[in-house]
Amino acid sequence: MLHEIHHSIDAHAEEMVAIRRYLHQHPELSFQETETAKYICAFYDKLGIPYIKDVGGNGVVATLKGAKPGKTVALRADFDALPIHDEKDVPYRSTVDGVMHACGHDGHTATLLTLAKVMQTFQQELSGTILFLHQHAEEYAPGGAKPMIEAGAIEEVDYVFGTHLWSTVPLGVLQTSESILMAGADRFEITIQGQGGHGAYPHETKDALVIGSQLVQALQQIIARRIDPMQTAVITVGKFESGNAFNIIADKAKLTGTVRYLEPQVQTQIMKEMKAVAEGICQANQVTCDFQYETGYPPLKNHKKEAELVLEASKQVTQIKTAEKIIPVMGAEDFAYYMMEKPGAFFFTGAQKNDSLYPHHHPKFDFDERAMPIAAKLLIGAYFTINPITVP
Repeated sequence: MLHEIHHSIDAHAEEMVAIRRYLHQHPELSFQETETAKYICAFYDKLGIPYIKDVGGNGVVATLKGAKPGKTVALRADFDALPIHDEKDVPYRSTVDGVMHACGHDGHTATLLTLAKVMQTFQQELSGTILFLHQHAEEYAPGGAKPMIEAGAIEEVDYVFGTHLWSTVPLGVLQTSESILMAGADRFEITIQGQGGHGAYPHETKDALVIGSQLVQALQQIIARRIDPMQTAVITVGKFESGNAFNIIADKAKLTGTVRYLEPQVQTQIMKEMKAVAEGICQANQVTCDFQYETGYPPLKNHKKEAELVLEASKQVTQIKTAEKIIPVMGAEDFAYYMMEKPGAFFFTGAQKNDSLYPHHHPKFDFDERAMPIAAKLLIGAYFTINPITVP
């Protein structure tokens, strides 16, 4: 039966691409994905597969119950876009200025919807239940996973699996980890209130821009000189706002950025060190400092047994040439919350396009659409490791 399922997935590849391109042209930002959610619901309406909408926000959960008893396995896809202007020269370029699917969530949704359509034709032969988990707002903390869990989306679920189309990994490669796969991600904002003045009289001011520059440099020394070199962490100041005119010394500076970490104790240490450094520099310069730190997604930690099942399932997918365990990447995913509740695993499906190295969240991001059927086969393969195919 698995061979027949794979053949059916391949037969629906063009439809999968059409869905993906439609969604790519009509992106919606995190927590604003109302039309995308309606599109997903309409798809299941047409199939006659029951679903629940507005789960934890804009989430949609569809259920395909097999004719035979077995475990309930959730397969997850996210569907939000990013505040980035699409710079690709392609027919399916985003039609919404300043918003695009720059991370592949359109492909995740197309993959899961098409897989649901395929698996419905095998419903009478299935053991257990497939839960198609369409999650909103992965890109922006607090994210969509946590409210969906709180709304009971996976209460009756035994296992959860998910994949990410990975544009920097070649087609035919599967990557996962038996432990931590992705980092925890936090946000911070530091506001320095100094005393502005004329650019010709710096001695009469307290230059917030210069003080902010000192702070940017000092924050990097936390990683270089305060964190154990055997640990992994990142502090990135992604935004520095200060100044009003070329001849005016700035009275205020605002630094906004992200912290990435793999271990909770490192997160705790970084929070403590950042606060001390920011307040210390500001005190030394006789200015005030407002330090705000917002914890975000925890590290995504796979379950060892289920990660091994994904690797085992990949052997049945002919397009997978390499299945490998990797060290953690410093990107983050709120799939981590599912792993804190249920056994399962997350994995990367190689989707690099024409040797393009445009990364995720880049204005020219794209992926090889041939990766979507591969992702579908891997997801359903994970399901069958839990509910094996039985031959009468």
